[in-house]
Amino acid sequence: MTAEGAAGETHEGVLLDEPTTADLRAKVTQAWREFASALAGLLPTLAPGSYVDVTLDPTASGTGTAVYSVSIRVLADGVVEALAVGNAALPQEYRMDRAAVADLVALGWSPPGVLAGSGDSFGMRTSQDKVTPLATAVTRTLRDVYGAPHPAFLVYLVHDDEDEPIDASPLGTARHEPSIELALDALSDGDALERALAGVAEDVVPLDERVRTVVATMSKTTVDQLQVDTDGDIGIRAGSAMVFVRVRDNPPLVDVFSPILTEVEPTEQLYVKLSELTNRMPIGRLYCAQDTVWASIPVFGRNFQPTHLMLAVQVMTGLADELDDRLHGEFGGKRFFGEGDKPAAPKAEDNEGHRPGMYL
Repeated sequence: MTAEGAAGETHEGVLLDEPTTADLRAKVTQAWREFASALAGLLPTLAPGSYVDVTLDPTASGTGTAVYSVSIRVLADGVVEALAVGNAALPQEYRMDRAAVADLVALGWSPPGVLAGSGDSFGMRTSQDKVTPLATAVTRTLRDVYGAPHPAFLVYLVHDDEDEPIDASPLGTARHEPSIELALDALSDGDALERALAGVAEDVVPLDERVRTVVATMSKTTVDQLQVDTDGDIGIRAGSAMVFVRVRDNPPLVDVFSPILTEVEPTEQLYVKLSELTNRMPIGRLYCAQDTVWASIPVFGRNFQPTHLMLAVQVMTGLADELDDRLHGEFGGKRFFGEGDKPAAPKAEDNEGHRPGMYL
């Protein structure tokens, strides 16, 4: 062992022995236990034809175009079936390696195609009176294989065969997408809301077309005049910030996100600030990845509700335009339309150079 390696282990040991750090780790572990327990408690209560879709928020987790998800459905005679996304549904750069695939099999998943009807997904089947092992496997898959750092990075939806939401008890700290309805009174443009609803109510219309119709209605323009980049993202300028709307197919999901600041220096003060701001937000979250501060509000594509997207866009445009100025003044970096701004020197600290992880 080299001296450098020995020193690294010593520093890590000091960090892990520090009481507050150990407490944080314990809280994360407890959050995962609560999620698994809640999932195991929910599944026996669901009627045949019910689904539970759990997705790792791709924007907040920094997984780009990859969408890691598990879909659970209740079949007749109390049978519960779970399908976990496989490599065929993931972009090349985000596909699982041989070790991760082996971990899935070790957790009890059947390889894609082995379980009847599983297609390109890993499959697992059990009965409603024996769902605890399945709930544990799903939880460990999301955490250990798909890389979710905390259940708060998960978004879930409980629905029936007709994609109608089903009232269900919370899955720990994971976010239940329909709860976005609680803030609908924030929408002020009633006429725009009615026009959007009238234009996208038909389920036969593809999700991307419905999304573009809603955004065009809010922007008081036509679908053809929307600003769409080469990735298919719809761009909406909000003062000195830029908001993007991205539609994903598998699973159906709409990302409303904004790069609040780029080329920002990640510091402990920045992570603390983002954590505090996120805790005060009714929906969405702020996080830092690859020297960029992002804001994200995901909207489920299943049982798509135009009002949900309108709320997400309205919240994000106001949030991005306000926060990029505030955070730039305190932490520097560049705003999307900031005319080359950067400054705001990092504050000198005794532990300068120490960079905490993304999740606090």
